[in-house]
Amino acid sequence: QVQLVESGGGLVQAGGSLRLSCAASGSSINAMAWYRQAPGKQRDLVAAITSGGSTNYTDSVKGRFTISADNAKNTVYLQMNSLKPEDTGVYYCYARRFGRYYDIDYWGKGTLVTVSS
Repeated sequence: QVQLVESGGGLVQAGGSLRLSCAASGSSINAMAWYRQAPGKQRDLVAAITSGGSTNYTDSVKGRFTISADNAKNTVYLQMNSLKPEDTGVYYCYARRFGRYYDIDYWGKGTLVTVSS
């Protein structure tokens, strides 16, 4: 079983920065990611990182957000710079464990990021 605990959300003015953290308990995690759910919208992928360090980002955050991982601490980070009001939402940490027959997905409870204009 994997438990994910997010931290680092809050209120920030447009143009500011925040760093989100997600601490994972358990082992054998193959990929982690951050998703965002804006009010009244679906949950969308923001950034992802594999255990090998490969990353990918949604187009709207490229050049502004950076996902990274500290494997020793089993923690993934999302550094968010040049924040915009449209970045507002609940940010969820996600982890996937690959299995022989099926993969298992885990979700954190989310942390709220509010960007004021």
